[in-house]
Amino acid sequence: MRNVFVPLLALSLGACVTQGGLPTGSLDAAPPPAAGATCEVAEAQQFIGRKASESIGRSVLDMSGARTLRWGGPDTVFTMDYREDRVNVTYDDSGMIVRIYCG
Repeated sequence: MRNVFVPLLALSLGACVTQGGLPTGSLDAAPPPAAGATCEVAEAQQFIGRKASESIGRSVLDMSGARTLRWGGPDTVFTMDYREDRVNVTYDDSGMIVRIYCG
């Protein structure tokens, strides 16, 4: 069990590294929404094509109703677990948001 924990810890710490000032890692909603909250991204699609920033991340999180936002740069590897209370925002090499989706 200990051998599995060490690589996972290294992976999770790597997600917090900043890439040229662009947001990385995750962002939690505050205060947490009611239990059973799900993600809806239709309204948040307006941010596609805009520069990724923490303020846009907060707006996406608020609009989607999700509990957690997960950022992803061009070479970011995501886990395959699906969470209906999480919104994912990916951006390209120039930091422009290219996709906003639930999971």
